[in-house]
Amino acid sequence: MPARFEIPASHPHVAIVTLDRPDAANALDPETLRDLAAHWRRIDRDDSIRVAILTGAGQRVFCAGMDMRKTIPASQALARGESIDADDFEGLRAVDSALLVRQGLRVPLIAAINGHARAGGFDLMLASQIRYAVPEATFALEEVALGLYPTGHATVVLPRQIAAVHAAELLYTAKPIDATRALTMGLVNELVAAGRLLDRALETADQIASNAPLAVQATLRGIRQLEGLGLEEAYTRQEEFGRPLRRTRDAREGQRAFVERRRPRFEGR
Repeated sequence: MPARFEIPASHPHVAIVTLDRPDAANALDPETLRDLAAHWRRIDRDDSIRVAILTGAGQRVFCAGMDMRKTIPASQALARGESIDADDFEGLRAVDSALLVRQGLRVPLIAAINGHARAGGFDLMLASQIRYAVPEATFALEEVALGLYPTGHATVVLPRQIAAVHAAELLYTAKPIDATRALTMGLVNELVAAGRLLDRALETADQIASNAPLAVQATLRGIRQLEGLGLEEAYTRQEEFGRPLRRTRDAREGQRAFVERRRPRFEGR
């Protein structure tokens, strides 16, 4: 599989998805797009999974974006009304699902950025809530330099995630920035040496997974849905997210554990 899925035995509530085409810069060909879409569906269906991590194979590239030899030509042929291979067509149909456009995951997603994140790889990163990157990573949205519109997340969520002036620079110039600049912009959380990158992501994943899963998921939905609302409506909607949680078994367990000075045992109920 060009995108691997695993749940480590030592981290039973964490799913790791790895883009595994290092010889092709982990570029997104139709098969990889189909794999990614399938993995995200699996994560959303499995209540035992509380956190997901996305990373790339190899030590050079996280993801170079859409495959220029396979995906882009197929997309252009389809746009011209030409027939294309059935597998390629299914891959193109899976683009939005693979990139988590419009509908994010049910659980938090951590990006362990092991190298360069370009174009569609940058989009995949934008779908994550927490990001760790190696110091050698670079970041670029190169679509306008190729005569393309940066579809996916870039023009929709990037100006909401970082300062508008920085988003404009990335979108209009198509020039890469280094990891230090990305950290300064607030595009990533932390720079981590390559040998510790996945361990750092797993540390955070385990911390998230130790919390009440229904509360984490409700908070994730709330942040998404409250964005852009007026203050009064946002406060009203916030209560709609919080009220049902107060009746859950996990809420009662959390309170008992606090009083008894022990670690809570959350069940997601």
